[in-house]
Amino acid sequence: MNAAKIPAACAPWVRTRLRNAPGISAALAVLVFLTAFLAAAFPRSVDAYETRALRHDVTTAAPGQSVLEVATPPPSLAVPRPKREQVLREESLAGIDRALVKALPEPVRADLPRSSYGVHTTKPIVAEEAWLPRPNAMPPQLHYAVPSALDEHSRLAAGRWPAAHGEVTASTAEVEAAVTEETAAELKMKPGSTITVPTQGGKPLTVRITGLVTPLHPKSGYWSVDPLYRAPSLMQDPGSPTPVLYWTATLLLASGTGPALLDTTGEPELYWRLAPDPSGLTASDVPALRDAVASLENGPELLKLRAAVGPNTALTTDLDAILDAYTAMRAAIGPVVTVAAVGICAVAAVVLLMTGGLIGARRHHELALLRSRGASLRGIGGRLLAETAVAVLPAAALGLLLAVLLVGEARFLPALMGAAAVGALVCLVLPLRTALSHRRPLLHGAREDMVDARPSRRRTVAELTLLVLAVGAVAALRRRGTSTGSDADLLVSAAPVLVGLIAALVLVRLYPLPLRLAARPVARLRGAVGFLSLARAGRASSSGTLPLLALLIALTTAAFGGSVLAGVADARDEAALRAVGADARISAEGGLSPLSDVFVRQVRSVGGVEDVTAVRIEYGTPLAAATDVRSDTKRATLMGVDPASYARLARGTGLPAFPTATLEKGAGKDEALPAIVSPAIAERLGKQPHTVRSQAGDIQVRVAGVLARTSAVSGSEFLIVDAKRLAQPGPTTLLVTGSSLDGRQLTAAARAAGPQSEVRLRSAERERFVDTPMQSGAERIYGAAVVAGAGYALLAVLLSLLQTAPERTTLLARLRTMGLTTRQGRRLLASEAMPQALLAAFGGLLVGWATIALLAPGVDLGALALAGGDPSTPYTVSLRADLRSLVLPAAGVVVLAAAVAGVQAWWASRRGSIKELRAGDTR
Repeated sequence: MNAAKIPAACAPWVRTRLRNAPGISAALAVLVFLTAFLAAAFPRSVDAYETRALRHDVTTAAPGQSVLEVATPPPSLAVPRPKREQVLREESLAGIDRALVKALPEPVRADLPRSSYGVHTTKPIVAEEAWLPRPNAMPPQLHYAVPSALDEHSRLAAGRWPAAHGEVTASTAEVEAAVTEETAAELKMKPGSTITVPTQGGKPLTVRITGLVTPLHPKSGYWSVDPLYRAPSLMQDPGSPTPVLYWTATLLLASGTGPALLDTTGEPELYWRLAPDPSGLTASDVPALRDAVASLENGPELLKLRAAVGPNTALTTDLDAILDAYTAMRAAIGPVVTVAAVGICAVAAVVLLMTGGLIGARRHHELALLRSRGASLRGIGGRLLAETAVAVLPAAALGLLLAVLLVGEARFLPALMGAAAVGALVCLVLPLRTALSHRRPLLHGAREDMVDARPSRRRTVAELTLLVLAVGAVAALRRRGTSTGSDADLLVSAAPVLVGLIAALVLVRLYPLPLRLAARPVARLRGAVGFLSLARAGRASSSGTLPLLALLIALTTAAFGGSVLAGVADARDEAALRAVGADARISAEGGLSPLSDVFVRQVRSVGGVEDVTAVRIEYGTPLAAATDVRSDTKRATLMGVDPASYARLARGTGLPAFPTATLEKGAGKDEALPAIVSPAIAERLGKQPHTVRSQAGDIQVRVAGVLARTSAVSGSEFLIVDAKRLAQPGPTTLLVTGSSLDGRQLTAAARAAGPQSEVRLRSAERERFVDTPMQSGAERIYGAAVVAGAGYALLAVLLSLLQTAPERTTLLARLRTMGLTTRQGRRLLASEAMPQALLAAFGGLLVGWATIALLAPGVDLGALALAGGDPSTPYTVSLRADLRSLVLPAAGVVVLAAAVAGVQAWWASRRGSIKELRAGDTR
């Protein structure tokens, strides 16, 4: 008879715990899910925007910079003529093109639709036809090219496509060609026109124009690497002592006619223009891409190209310069982003530790009972690890999965490591914390409040060590900055976190002092609520350092992130204002043609215009009389303004007050006009009257005031005089201010005034500074850092209050049996929560402001704010405290603490006091 299997006497531990407390497990899983998502999404987001920035830089670069151009001369004269001619034929060029594409080393890849090859002359050939235009009696000098796939890159506008009739050789007498419509319009060409090309053999080559073409994509590499393919150009004769101009252009010969150029005097050259394909590039490919380009230019890969093309083959490209600029911006932005990442990681880790501590505190008595009945630390820790892993690991995996789905084109390993670190931290916190707290039996009744707690020597040594690290990190960041071009230093990037950590430790040590001082006068009052609240706040657990640490780090991170975004916005506003001078700028071409009074009135009538300042600007004014002007004479910008109107503009744009009275005094006894000048001009002119050459003649000026900068011009050398005292006071520029300008109406009014008028908007100028995906991606990460920091701060407050919620509920129930009213109970709980909430909020404000003040000299926001602007214009990009980022999260902490205390008091009053008073009753 088989023995029946005896079932287990008890239910499995993990299943029992999950059924008994599903809410706690679900809340922990949600927290882990969100944190794992952030930990996995951050490295993927950085990878994604860096990859998009790399592709953007390569794609938007001028084709002449990014293209890989392989060039080689024809075979030498020692090679038989048929073989030389064969090399220049379409079949041979196409075969070499396919070989070059295959020979490119990874990760260099060619974009075949945008690539081209062919034969062209490198030396212009004079065209003596009398019907060709000659601007200064100089005949045009023409180039000849045989590009591939002309019909795929252009549209036939007139005539027919050029074609090769029979086999073309070096001795062919006539070939056909096409030109673009722009070339035909300037050089008076049409279908049927012929050009005679001299050859070395004496028998000329006739090139007949058979068609006019229009480029399908004029800005593509096919037409832009050599701009003469698309349009002619006026060139200046370098050998002439006076400016002499002549036309130069390129005629596009039929496919297969390359051998006809062998005997011309244009020194033909074979070329292959390989456009890079950035679609498969990632940020991690940059080092390999740079090495591959260097090897192609002058290395082992060039030898492979020469083996496929010829011994004199050369490859030229500026792709390495594009990569250098990309790497420089990446190195400048990376450390700034790392500061935000370290802050969010730190506050997330602290909140996770707080969560583990909250769960451990709730189960302290249960685990102490198991320990007293013989349970081993290993057994308790293993069971806790199992029940935690069941909820945590799937949540971390889901967070990783969501990050992978939402953020594409990024590496998987960093995201996996981030999510795994979150899961491992949470799984290990509860078992380790429990094992450490239950190593020895604990005596009941011992106070562990913040007032009576005495820091141990080990804690003092640890705090001093952290203080030294924080001081070192701040000093290193201020000295080295974030733009050293090296990789991010974690110690330097952790400076805001270390400052918040030190502040938390200092505040915890100082916290008992105000409580003791406040408790003495409150104890003499008749009401019990004030004394009880202070006593309860003082008897808070000494483990409250962790919530305070989380709050300070979160508030500091939010404040730092908000300050970065505010600094970036201010820098862009300032740079746009310097470039335009006002909300809009209307000027004639070159700033020379005066604008009429009628046009000024039309601009004033445009919707949204609040004020218009008319300014006359003369660039390059010699600081000498007409008879003394030489090529090396110092020059500056002369401006004639209406003092009152220009003063209003200065006030509206936030510049220093403009000295109106100084210009309105008029000429002195020496008949010199008073002038407001820049510091450099003031130093050069001195205090004596000086003659300058204006467009209307010589005028005398004397320095009457100095301004460091002005709205109308962005340069550092200028003179400002009263326009009414100039011989030609007509304005050349209008500076328009208004809060809601209509750019279309301003442009229409400027076009009606004349085609030479130009309109520039401050808003459009500001958009130029958000030029790359790297900038916008870094800004989004900082925006997420502000939101995450504020969210974790509020979560830390909530966890801190939830940890002591049962104890407060029991206290409230007991006090209600002694006569405490519901209203007094609410006041008691709110007053008890306020000291720590106010401490955290005030500390967060102070630490956030101090962190920004300490780190501002070492944080460079130039690359993040002003990429895409004029690099020659000096801008000051400084980090400043943002009031909203400082105040709003801190105020949210106080409001949430009061709200939670009020809700808890309301809920306790509705439930009654019977359950809390039946302590130890199991019925």
